[in-house]
This record gives sequence, C-alpha cells and structure tokens, in this order.
Amino acid sequence: MNSTHPTRTSASAAAPAPVTPPSAAVAAASAGPGLSRRGFMQRAGLLTAGVLLGGLPKGWVGAAYASDAPETADMKIGMIALTDCSPIIIAHEKGLFKKYGINSTVAKGASWAAIRDSLQTGDLQATHMLIGMPIASTMGLLGSPKRPMIIPWLLNRNGQAISLKAELIGKVDGKKPQGLKDIALAAKAAGNPMTFAMTFPPGTHAMWMRYWLATAGLNPDADVNLITIPPAQMAANMKVGKMDGFCVGEPWNARVVAEKYGFTALTTQDLWKDHPEKVLAFSADFAEKNPKTVKAALKAIHEASVWLDDLKNRPEQAAIVSATTYISCPKELIEGRLLGNYDYGDGRTGFDPNYMIFHDRNCNYPQKKYCTWWLSQFRRWGMVTGAPDYEGVAKQVMRPDIYEEAMKEIGYAHGGADDKPETLFDGKTFDPAKPEEYAASFEIKNIKG
Repeated sequence: MNSTHPTRTSASAAAPAPVTPPSAAVAAASAGPGLSRRGFMQRAGLLTAGVLLGGLPKGWVGAAYASDAPETADMKIGMIALTDCSPIIIAHEKGLFKKYGINSTVAKGASWAAIRDSLQTGDLQATHMLIGMPIASTMGLLGSPKRPMIIPWLLNRNGQAISLKAELIGKVDGKKPQGLKDIALAAKAAGNPMTFAMTFPPGTHAMWMRYWLATAGLNPDADVNLITIPPAQMAANMKVGKMDGFCVGEPWNARVVAEKYGFTALTTQDLWKDHPEKVLAFSADFAEKNPKTVKAALKAIHEASVWLDDLKNRPEQAAIVSATTYISCPKELIEGRLLGNYDYGDGRTGFDPNYMIFHDRNCNYPQKKYCTWWLSQFRRWGMVTGAPDYEGVAKQVMRPDIYEEAMKEIGYAHGGADDKPETLFDGKTFDPAKPEEYAASFEIKNIKG
C-alpha cells in the first residue's frame, strides 16, 4: 500500500490544516516527549498500514492478490495403452483437472520411447511412465538423452504379469521357474534361443522379466533373446509366434488368455507384493517453473485415484478407458483383472486380493527406496559402470516434498516415507540402506567396474 506524505510548502504559503488519521492520533498519544517528528511520522505510517492490511484477506500482496492458479493452465498429458493409465483418464473425463484449473488434453503415445521424447521436448507437460524411465533419463542411461525428470506421484501398484506361450503350459511353474532353465538352454544349444519381450530397457517390465529369468537360473543377456515391444503389440506378436514369453501390463496378458495362445505364468504382485509400477512424471525444468501446476495435477489425480479404488466404480472405469482413443480393447478384458478375478489360462482361476491399486495402502507416495532398488538393478545388469550415486539420484528424482505439500493443501493425511526392507518372491531381501551389497549378492549378474 502506498503512503501519501504531506507536501512541503514555504512559510508564507497558505495551506489547509492537515487531517490526522485516527491511527496517527493513537501513535501521537503514545509517542512520549522523546520521539522526534520524523520518528512519529514513521510510527504513524506503519501503524496505519498495519491496521488497514490486517483486515485484508489472505493472499494479498502489495496491490494485488497472490494467485493459487496453475502457472500453465493448458496441459498435454501422455499415456500408453495400459490399464494403469486410468488415473489420468479418469481425472480428465470426470473434470477433475478442470476443477483444479487445468485444461487437460490426453495424448496416446505409440511407445515408451515416443512418450519420453515428447516430455523431453516439451510437447507433453506430464506423462504416464514406467518408474525406471525418469531415473534413466536423469542419468542419461540406455540411449536416453540426459535430461532430469522428477517423480512426485506413483500412479499404481501391482497388476502386471509374465505371460508364456500356450505350448509351455504344464512345463513351467511361474512361482518356481527353475524348470525353464533346461528348456531354454536346450534351445540355445540348438541355435534357436528362446525370445522374451519387455516394453522398455530401464522399465518395470524389463526388470520383472530379468529378475524372473535369473531366478530360473538364466542370464537374460546371454542365455535368451530379450527384445523390446510396445505394450499394445505384445499379444499380436505372441499370436504369430515371434516370442516365447513377455512381461507387460494389463489388459494384454488377459487378451492372450482369452484368445488361448498364451497363459499367465506369474503376476508381478506374486513376484513382489505392492511393487511400484507406473508414475506421473514431469521434466525437472517444467516442475521448477510451474510448481502450482504440478500440485494442481497431483490434486486431480488424487481424487481420481480415490474413485478408482472403490471397486464398485471399476466397471465404469473399464468402460471409459476401453475407448479407442485410450486402450482400444474390449472392456470385458479390462474389467476382470481390475476386480481381482483371474483366469490364468492354464486351468487356474481365482480371486487375487492383491489386484491393481491406485490409492490404497499409501500407494501414491514417491518412496525414495524404490529409486534405490531400480539403481541396484541397473548396477546388477551392467547398465551403469561403477556404483551409482544411490542417495543423490533418489533425492533428485523422487520428490516426496512436492507430494506432501500438495496433499497438505487438500487436507489428505498420507502414510509418509517408508524405508523398510522389501522381500521378493525368491526370498531375497532388499535393504534400502545397502543397495550396493544387494546388487552384488546375486549369483547371476553382469556388474561392470
């Protein structure tokens, strides 16, 4: 607020008698004889401003209100045709982005590489991503241009699977895959090694497939062919005989079962219960320049995620995300596994209580230990030379500070940070405090440097 000071005039000039504001009169009465004229005027001015500003609403700065609106109102958000993109679709379709001041456009990407490149160039402002991708991009690994990205939100847990071709029914037990070793080594010796697919080298499906193959006693870089296929193309490639197995998210595992040319050997929740999966990623530059935009997006995704974890909403979810513009798959193939109803395609059926979740069990908190686990696997498989900066990279990429601030603003009490060890299906325990020791502890590994 600007103060108006009396205009100085010459001694002979006529001037109106000054009007003393009530607050100035109070100041004069309490000033005491030792206060100079200048000191009195300063105190009176401050008191007047304090009285007036004290009655203004929160958010008043200078002569304007500080806006809580997103710095960037128009957001283009990427997704891949997988069921776990649902929080983005629901936030868009239900008007939740709009509620928080964001004009959203959802863009379906052809592959994870395309999604990554669009985020890096700024064509996308946020995107559905495999958790390993922002880590690899921040480090400049595995062909990714080096550009820092952040993860302030985990979109989901569980709900992926390893599928094998129908010819392997009865020959391979997904939870005890050691029987695969003899089959794979015989194929290799015959000059026709088995082929397994994942969706992107640093991603979740790659790590689940690698971990599972190694548990079977196979080196994924030496004993089999490991190839990259976009998620929506997995089922079609298995159908024409181009692979023996793959790891991908739903609904593509359900599709090979429905069409009877494959079966689900292992769900990823059986491999690691409540494992991290997809994330909502931003470039670090965008997040730094647009903090209110990022928080607005998280608030919208939060509301969508709460809605999604009410199982009575899942039939509607399946109907919405099945559209051609999104997953482009019959809703019946999406709905079953969303509800935890599994037909594995090899005679096993049943309810899995560890179905895909989007909100429950502190699902969305960006735990730093998950980044540390990924770095340990990058180390294990020779994707880095020498020990990575486990603590530094996790601090740079995982942003619980942004998550916590956004949730505080809407009054949501989350479960907080979790540094407890994690044990996977083979009985090996990951201690987040000892990632280098963990990486070196595996019998099958390709550590460099």
